[in-house]
Amino acid sequence: MNTPNLAPDLVENITFDELTVGQTASLVRTLTLQDIQAFAAVSGDTNPAHLDPAYAADTLFHGVIAHGMWSGALISGLLGTEFPGPGTIYVDQELHFQRPVHVGDTLVVKATVRAKNPANQQVELDCDVSNQRGERVLHGLARVVAPTRKLKLPRVTAPRIQLYDPEARLKELLARGAHLAPVRCAVVHPCDTESLQGAVDAANLGLIVPVLVGPSARIRQLAADAGMDISGMQLVDTEHSHASAEAAAALAAQGDVEALMKGSLHTDEMVHAVLGQRALRTGRRMSHVFRFDVPAYSKPILITDAALNIHPSLPEKVDIIQNAIDFAHVMGVAAPKVALLSAVETVNPAIPSTLDAAALCKMADRGQIKGGVLDGPLAFDNAISAHAAHVKGIRSPVAGDADILAVPDLESGNMLAKQLEYLAGASGSGIVLGARIPIALTSRADGPAARVASALLVKLVAHHARANAAQASGG
Repeated sequence: MNTPNLAPDLVENITFDELTVGQTASLVRTLTLQDIQAFAAVSGDTNPAHLDPAYAADTLFHGVIAHGMWSGALISGLLGTEFPGPGTIYVDQELHFQRPVHVGDTLVVKATVRAKNPANQQVELDCDVSNQRGERVLHGLARVVAPTRKLKLPRVTAPRIQLYDPEARLKELLARGAHLAPVRCAVVHPCDTESLQGAVDAANLGLIVPVLVGPSARIRQLAADAGMDISGMQLVDTEHSHASAEAAAALAAQGDVEALMKGSLHTDEMVHAVLGQRALRTGRRMSHVFRFDVPAYSKPILITDAALNIHPSLPEKVDIIQNAIDFAHVMGVAAPKVALLSAVETVNPAIPSTLDAAALCKMADRGQIKGGVLDGPLAFDNAISAHAAHVKGIRSPVAGDADILAVPDLESGNMLAKQLEYLAGASGSGIVLGARIPIALTSRADGPAARVASALLVKLVAHHARANAAQASGG
C-alpha cells in the first residue's frame, strides 16, 4: 500500500492507527556538490574525501563522495515529514552502509512498516536507499513513536543555506596568474606585521618579488619578532613613511619595479609621491577599484571609486569609469556592464549624481568612454537584482547583471564596500589604476587574504602593461 500524494502546500501525517504492516513510502533525491558542502558546513565533517577533488581522486572511490550520514539524513527527512510525518519521534536507527554516493547519483529512499506495538505506539520500519542503477547504498531499521493525533499543516519551507567558500574563491583568483612570472614590486613602508606578512605571503605564492622600502632596521626587527624570513628580499633604507613613498615612486619611475604595494602609511602620502614623478603620469585621473566576491552575487563585482576621489567631477568620473573598464578587461570581462549608481533610477535635477549618470551614458554612446556598456542612473537594488529591475519596469542590459558599480562619491562607495565586507561576508581586494604602474592598496584592517589578492591584481595588470608595451613597439 502506498501513501497518497499530498497537496504541494500541505503536509499530512499518518497516525499510528492508520499505519499498517507492509505500508511503504518513498522519496527521490539527486546529490549535488552543494549538498555535500552544506552537510559539511552543518556537521563540521570536512573530511577531504568529501571536499577535496584532488585528494578524493586518489582514494578507493576515485572521486568526491557524499558523507554517509547524508544518505541517512534522507531517511530522517522521509520519516519526519511524510511517513509517518509530523509528530513522529525517533527512538532508534540502525544503518548499514554498502556503497558510496557520488555527485549526480539519484537516490530512492524507501521506508516500509515492519511491525507495530500498540502498548507504546512504536513502529519499526525497514529503511532502504538505492541509487539510479538499483544498487543498494544503505539499509537499516528505524524505530519511532508514531503520532496519535491527525495533523494537516502548511508545508514548512527549509531555510536557505547560502554556501560560500572564500578560500576556494581565492584559489580561483590566484590561478589566473599562476602561469605568469612574479613582478618586482616595491612594498612601501611595511612597518607593521600585517603589511610585512602580506608581502611575504605574496612572495611565497609567486606573485611578486618584493623590494621592501622603509626603515631597514625596523623592518628586520619586525620580521624577526614575527618569525618571517625576509633574508632573500631587497631592502631600501629610508627614515620615515614620507621618504619611503618618495623612494618607492622613484624606483617605479626608473623602471626598477613594475608595481607598488601600500604598507603602513597613509594612502595620500603614497599617491602624492606617485603624482610627483612625471614618468608615472598617464594623463588620466588615478582611481581605486575594489574587487569583491560576494556570497549572494553570481560573479565578482567591481566598485569604483571608494578610496581616492572624494567628490569627482564629471570629467574625473570619465577617467574613473574608463580605468575600471580597462581593469575588467584584464580580469577577462570583454564588455563589462557598468551601473552608474544613485539613490534613484530616474534623472532628477535635484540629485546631481543622476545628471552625471545621464551624461556619462551619452558620452559612452559618443565613444568618449570605450569598452563597456553603461546605464544609469540606477539605484543599488536594480543594479544588482534582475527581480528589482523587473518590478520597477526597468529595461536595461546592465540592470540586475552589473560587473562594475560606479558610485557617486567616495563616501557612498566606501560605505558600500565596507557593508559588503562586514555585513554580506564579501572577500575583497583593491588596486589603484591610472598611473603607469599599478598599486595594491589595502586597508590597515585587511587580513592576509585581501593583501595576497591585491598583489595578484597588480601582477595581472603589470603583465598586461608589459604585453601592451611589447605590442606597441612591435616586439
